[in-house]
Amino acid sequence: MPFADEAKPAPCLGGLAPHNKEFYSPDMDYIKLLLMFISAIAWSIVYISCIRIGFKQKTYCIPLWALALNFTWEVWHGFYDLHVLGPQLQVIINAIWALFDIVILYTFFKFGRRHFPKNLKSGWFYAWGILSLLISFLVQYAFILEFGTVMGGSYAAFMQNLLMSILFIIMLHNRQGSEGQSLTIAYSKCIGTLAPTILFGIIGSAALNGPNISILIIGFIIFFFDLVYIVLLTRVRNLGGLLPKMNI
Repeated sequence: MPFADEAKPAPCLGGLAPHNKEFYSPDMDYIKLLLMFISAIAWSIVYISCIRIGFKQKTYCIPLWALALNFTWEVWHGFYDLHVLGPQLQVIINAIWALFDIVILYTFFKFGRRHFPKNLKSGWFYAWGILSLLISFLVQYAFILEFGTVMGGSYAAFMQNLLMSILFIIMLHNRQGSEGQSLTIAYSKCIGTLAPTILFGIIGSAALNGPNISILIIGFIIFFFDLVYIVLLTRVRNLGGLLPKMNI
């Protein structure tokens, strides 16, 4: 999910454009492609695992607001960017991820009702889910209006990844166990965000005018929360899938 699309003009290897010589070399393109590949594979594993576990355990595996923001980001930067930037590799990947998210959204609406208060009517549950999607759609649009497609998509991706990492910890607490969660998802999510953090925060991208310190800082905060989640989930699994009482 958290990739900036490379600028459309002057495409070269893998759509990576050598705009600034100071951070460009032919070998660097291969490193960038490797990091893109790692992130694409890792996040695909996350989505496929969420779909498999969701249907197997009759639950949903991504917290609602994280899922809504994730899905709408991939709609904007998959299908909208396909029109704006053309059929670049990352744009196509985003569109495929959006299709995965549709299935995960189905598991939320199909199985998620029991994770909400019992006195909440079904109509309000569905309305809350739809409202989350509408608000998330507008949030993504606001980022695009303010920062543009590439920069806006990059900032939105990392901010919602930060929210997602925190919400996974809260979900583990609220469910008092590992239902709908796995270490495969936890590790893949961590790796899938760490790779673009290195790419855009340290190596730098032509589309973002070199290394981006904001993305680097947010990315490592995400990495911290992802490690916390991995430690907590590992502890829960070692205790038989149940979480000891704790306060958040």
